Amino acid sequence: MERTIETKVKGFRTSDGAGVSLVRVLGRETVKGYDPFLMLDSFDSTNPADYTAGFPMHPHRGIETITYLAEGAIAHEDSLGNKGMINAGDVQWMTAGSGIMHEEMPQASERMLGVQLWLNMAQKDKMKPPAYHSLTKDSMPVVDLEGGSLTVIGGEYNGVKGFQGEHHPIDFYSIRLEDGAKLTLDAPADDQVIFFLLEGDATISGEKVDEKTAVLMSRGEHVTVEANDGPIEVLYLHSTMLEEPVAWGGPIVMNTREELNLAFQELREGTFIKDRPQGEA
Repeated sequence: MERTIETKVKGFRTSDGAGVSLVRVLGRETVKGYDPFLMLDSFDSTNPADYTAGFPMHPHRGIETITYLAEGAIAHEDSLGNKGMINAGDVQWMTAGSGIMHEEMPQASERMLGVQLWLNMAQKDKMKPPAYHSLTKDSMPVVDLEGGSLTVIGGEYNGVKGFQGEHHPIDFYSIRLEDGAKLTLDAPADDQVIFFLLEGDATISGEKVDEKTAVLMSRGEHVTVEANDGPIEVLYLHSTMLEEPVAWGGPIVMNTREELNLAFQELREGTFIKDRPQGEA
């Protein structure tokens, strides 16, 4: 049975961090429907003044943040001692777990284009140790398609495996199609399937979808994506729902208000970070 579009969420321009202009697509209002995906922000600018103020050092707990850059560069460092650059085509997959401090500072580029996705963690995993994974463009498998290509960022596509997360499993693909190309994807009938149109408009299951729009698909066994108004890049997300309560406060996502209050208390008292680089007190 062909999946159809259940809901559409068109992104809107807003500001976050130290004054970064971005397009917010998924957020607090979409938590229940788009479970386990909490937030999706998109970056798309040719003006460095929109984004170079960046995201100075800030905390996270209870989620995984996945940053994919199609174009541009972002400098990164965190409380685990990781430091480096996310370049065009790269992915940063960060497990906040029990708590991490990090900063992301976009660098002036001809164009900054990409997304940051927040993936919820199950209650049983939220206080597990944090981790950081750098996925370079060359390390991610690319599958050639008729009229395009598919990069397996996370999970698996037709036996081709990308990064395998240690917590809630997802399939995450970047799909590029030339004008007139079409791709049909299979997915288990009862799982969540979400698309995000990063660049260009597409037709999904026969319905036109505008750029910078996320769509939640109905239950079914397969879905078709078409580029019929120029080339496109669409992000595909597939997972199962957690169906757990969400208590969300700024950069921290827990299951109860009490857990959230404790996290902010620990931030004030300096006990938030449970895991530090080896040799650091």
